[in-house]
Amino acid sequence: MKTFKSVITGGAGFIGSNLTDHLINIGHKVVIIDNFVSGKKSNLAHHKKKNLKIVNLDISKCKSLVKYFKGADYVFHLAALAQVVPSIKNPKKYYKNNVIGTLNVVEAAKKVKIKKLIYAASSSCYGAPRKLPTSEKDKIDLKHPYAITKFISEEIVMSYASIFKMPNISLRFFNVYGPRLDILSQYSAVIGNFIWQTKNKKPLTIVGDGKQTRDFIHVDDLVSALLKLIKSKSVNKIFNLGSGKRTSINTIAKIFGGKKKFIPLRSGEVKNSQASILKIKKEINWKPQIPIKEGIKKLLKS
Repeated sequence: MKTFKSVITGGAGFIGSNLTDHLINIGHKVVIIDNFVSGKKSNLAHHKKKNLKIVNLDISKCKSLVKYFKGADYVFHLAALAQVVPSIKNPKKYYKNNVIGTLNVVEAAKKVKIKKLIYAASSSCYGAPRKLPTSEKDKIDLKHPYAITKFISEEIVMSYASIFKMPNISLRFFNVYGPRLDILSQYSAVIGNFIWQTKNKKPLTIVGDGKQTRDFIHVDDLVSALLKLIKSKSVNKIFNLGSGKRTSINTIAKIFGGKKKFIPLRSGEVKNSQASILKIKKEINWKPQIPIKEGIKKLLKS
């Protein structure tokens, strides 16, 4: 039986390390390329060396990634700087990391015969969406450098798909949560913050009135979509990847329980976000399985 080889950029991060677990479980050999700026060696420490190779490398600085991609069946391009506020403070750094990094990845993937390249795009491309749930055809509204760099990268991935007939897919991730979520960054997403605050017996800080809603998808549901996509015939397509449901921050706080503290609204805070996932459900016969309450309860036990 053929052993598949997968390359994951950013594979030591939250989503990448969860994807690594699932790929190794189904018998893939995995090569991780990560510069360990936000990725952690501890996320991968439980794996044996025989199925996993870790390359400590910055994809935006490496002129040729081809040698790492040789023999690869699948490429998952997850590496990126991923926070909004720092992108406003340092747009040049974000452009170099996210856009030049993506260009280097697709150039290398183009030179080897891969079966599928999956790019982790972002729902931030919709800005403050007027329509909910938001579909892939809705208006692009880039509000900050992070969104701009992720969207330019998506355009690169999709143009390579059409010009060079590459088997590329772009996935616009909504709010992903689950084990190994980054909880230490001051810019952590709400669930990460709430976990840290709960563990440290601090009140939950809620921005504004807490009525704003987000589309939260558990990392296991997201990974199950990735695994279905690599086996599918889909190429040169863009999909939203979320739960298709929206949950208010107050509801999340209620699941966590404990004291709450309301803090002022931040500039550029999106009021509501919800993915239309009809396209991906139809394309690969996938649907999310983990309700938000169950996902958070599991996280709090870990």
